Amino acid sequence: MARHLITSALPYINGIKHLGNMVGSMLPADVYSRYLRQRGHDVLYICATDEHGTPAELAAKEQGLPVAEFCAQAHDAQKAVYDGFALAFDYFGRSSSPENREITQHFARKLNENGFIEERAIRQVYSPADGRFLPDRYVEGTCPHCGYDKARGDQCENCTRVLDPTDLINPRSAISGSTDLEVRETKHLFLLQSKLQHEVEQWVARHEADWPQLASSIARKWLNEGLHDRAITRDLDWGVPVPADTWPELAAEGKVFYVWFDAPIEYIGATKEWADQDPENRDWKAWWYDADETVRYTEFMAKDNVPFHTVMFPATELGVREPWKKVDYVKAFNWLTYYGGKFSTSQKRGVFTDQALDILPADYWRYFLIANAPESDDSSFTWEHFTATVNKDLADTLGNFVNRVLSFSKKRFGEEVPAGGEPGEAEARLGEEIARLLAEYEEQMEALQFRKAAAALRALWSAGNSYLEEKAPWLEIKTNKEGAALTLRTAMNLIHLYAVVSEPFIPATAKTMREAFSLADDTASWVSRDAAKALTSVPAGTPFTVPPVLFAKLTDEDLAAYKERFGGEEA
Repeated sequence: MARHLITSALPYINGIKHLGNMVGSMLPADVYSRYLRQRGHDVLYICATDEHGTPAELAAKEQGLPVAEFCAQAHDAQKAVYDGFALAFDYFGRSSSPENREITQHFARKLNENGFIEERAIRQVYSPADGRFLPDRYVEGTCPHCGYDKARGDQCENCTRVLDPTDLINPRSAISGSTDLEVRETKHLFLLQSKLQHEVEQWVARHEADWPQLASSIARKWLNEGLHDRAITRDLDWGVPVPADTWPELAAEGKVFYVWFDAPIEYIGATKEWADQDPENRDWKAWWYDADETVRYTEFMAKDNVPFHTVMFPATELGVREPWKKVDYVKAFNWLTYYGGKFSTSQKRGVFTDQALDILPADYWRYFLIANAPESDDSSFTWEHFTATVNKDLADTLGNFVNRVLSFSKKRFGEEVPAGGEPGEAEARLGEEIARLLAEYEEQMEALQFRKAAAALRALWSAGNSYLEEKAPWLEIKTNKEGAALTLRTAMNLIHLYAVVSEPFIPATAKTMREAFSLADDTASWVSRDAAKALTSVPAGTPFTVPPVLFAKLTDEDLAAYKERFGGEEA
């Protein structure tokens, strides 16, 4: 079995994430990780909070907390939500960890030794009142294009135009509010990406044919425009410090590395954090160093993160001149919109992950999001679509099937799986259909086509309903009790099959379905395409219980309440 390294884009530290962030990185990575584990592969799923950069400092200031304390609290708050969504990370780290600091500084030293870092003087806004240079986001003012009076020095959030701090009208410090600003000369480190352009192009060319078109087209666009040398240090109090043994002057000035330099390195850092918890049994370098032939590395991210992971981070890894593992497959996603508009963390627009869990259990959200993942295009979240999907797929097609099979069998045959006669033509046709759909599901999961995999899963559930309607055991029992018993035994085996195959999508519900049967040794991790085996894993005489309703139907009143709380089309 292969060894699979899986990472999802690091969620930024400032605030709980919305559903678009969840479906664009962490949730599909979790579904894929769970599927691969079922198949017997050795899987390491790594993620972390991205904790450095200007927004973290500003968010901490807004809450009146030291930035380290703010980040520690925010990390725990995010981790609690991801636990609530049943994201089965092998490790969820922090980019502010000592491990990431150590590896980031190592990368910088090596890039410098190899001639890919240069110290350059640039002109930057300085605030005498604050006694410091201000990064772009620390400068606020009025946008020269739309007149928005809270535009930042890097971008206007209102009209989305990219800005330079010197473009702003009436600029002021975001720290003190002072308008006494100057432009002074200061020094920063630049990563000489232009010198690595050819190597990055060759590397992308070897991989892009396998990537989704979204990922390869974004990488190619950046390369076609030419890689530019990029400042990789900032004037901040919080971040990975520039090492004093290599750049004593800049270290004395308190320079730290740019967040987009150290954040991707945190994938390696978090793996070392994981290994450091059990150093005798975990080898972080086995996953990252000289592992090209032994590890398949898959990254999950929304399209705005693609340039950094397909161009900038590979350039960094190539320039280090050490055999660090580079990504094999980039699974990129488009946007999940909210009624056609953007989810917005800063504007509190749309449903946020903690709010989602307050409303309904995680499996409702997991299934809906993956079944409507924005793979080939943007997809829109609406409460109407969510309600209809929950009621049709989860409550009716799956939940109702489980409940009526087990309830009817308990009522007519008691609390053990009935024996019945030998399988007939209907069971043979069902077996063929199940084998076909299992193969389809497996093919789409292997291809990381999540919407198509969800469609195959839904079709598996539907096949059980079609079989039940065809055999109609509630009528069959009147004339052929043995036949009805066979029908119910077959249907119960379908329930167990659904528990196994649905686990990556709806893990809590899958566990409930499994636990309905008192099997002495229920270790089934993957279902054979041999439907005969798949439909005989729960033998006659197995005790069972009827679980509570798996999925509650959502009412018109629920729909109205959701729209009132979160807004609808007019939001």
